[in-house]
Amino acid sequence: MKLHGTQRVNEQGHLEIGGCDTVELAKQFGTPLYIMDEAHMRDICRQYYRSFVEDLENAEVIYASKAFSTLAMCRIIDSEGLGLDVVSGGELYTALQADFPVARIYFHGNNKSREELTMAIKAGVGRIVVDNFYEMSVLNDLAQELNLRVDILLRVTPGIEAHTHEYIQTGQIDSKFGFTLPDGTADRAFDLALSYSNLVVKGIHAHIGSQIFELDSFRHEVQIMINYMADINGRTDFLLQELNLGGGFGIYYATGDDPAQISDYAKTVEDALEDACRKRNFPRPKIIVEPGRSIVGTAGTTLYTIGSIKEIPGVRKYVAVDGGMADNPRPALYQARYEAVLANQAVEETTETVSVTGKCCESGDMLIWDIELPKAKAGDLLAVSCTGAYNYSMSSNYNRLTRPGVVLVEEGYADVIVKRETHSDLLRNDVLPARLNYLKMASR
Repeated sequence: MKLHGTQRVNEQGHLEIGGCDTVELAKQFGTPLYIMDEAHMRDICRQYYRSFVEDLENAEVIYASKAFSTLAMCRIIDSEGLGLDVVSGGELYTALQADFPVARIYFHGNNKSREELTMAIKAGVGRIVVDNFYEMSVLNDLAQELNLRVDILLRVTPGIEAHTHEYIQTGQIDSKFGFTLPDGTADRAFDLALSYSNLVVKGIHAHIGSQIFELDSFRHEVQIMINYMADINGRTDFLLQELNLGGGFGIYYATGDDPAQISDYAKTVEDALEDACRKRNFPRPKIIVEPGRSIVGTAGTTLYTIGSIKEIPGVRKYVAVDGGMADNPRPALYQARYEAVLANQAVEETTETVSVTGKCCESGDMLIWDIELPKAKAGDLLAVSCTGAYNYSMSSNYNRLTRPGVVLVEEGYADVIVKRETHSDLLRNDVLPARLNYLKMASR
């Protein structure tokens, strides 16, 4: 397993993260357990801030909180000077409860409810990214009722198919997101937005997909968007001042992944921007990027305890852990690949090929197919790396499993930032109608 951030193997031969022995973390907090490396997250935030905000002219970095959203995470992002992207009332509520500066909050989503939009308007979020005609009309009506004007970006679907999994492509024409550019829908949306008295169009937003390694995809996105902004200016004499390029910057998950450097990403954007603006004689807009996965992905590790082991001679050896698709659905959704190590035997040589399965009642509940490990036994600890993004945030209570806790580690300290759920938590919202109690008593 490739080590990330502060991960290392200590003198006991155990995996250590943030100065904390994972074997001791398992004893103290139990498993499954999400472990977040604070120093590593902050280092990545600072790389983004330095590469975009400090090195470029008029740029902003917005953390896509859908990757991992908690009160503690909002505080870390705020302290590093980044903005926040939210896509639901729940994510917005979390940000507000963390006292995140509302002017640095961008509100996304393809089906925002009236309640969510009202919440965002009243809170005074910095930008609402309008995704469709229905939302635009509702938003203007709500702003009018509240006697407020709302700053917006229009989400445009540019027609770019980035090389990534089909379920996480978002820039192609056939997408549920945004106003389609090639067929003229974006033009109609822009003209309509300008006609609404309570909406203030600041710029456009585009997002071409996730887990992208090829920087040329971002170069192409910049070129298309600047050309479109220049066309709008030529057609209407209205100058769009902001270009939000979305996120999508890829990270390392397993052998074969080759992500670029953040500084190279920024340089690619800047070079493409300078070239496109010069060719169209268009003034440089403010540039905004929205990294999520690339800030928290490699900073997260999930720790499991191994239970049953099943060997089918000549076919496969299954090693089962006490979690699975309920705490990490990505292998089932996207065929995502991960690396892992026996955290309590991190220096032992690999001796066998096994497949790691979860405990959910699904044949597809597989975390890792065909991984080389030392000979594993019940009670060993398996650490799966790069699980910081879209693991906790996509977790569920399938099979009435309790969600794992989350600990934030740094310099030997481990702080709980999300409590482990208990069985009683599973019943917290259950309601038993009185008539069912009556029927039970009547049947006796």
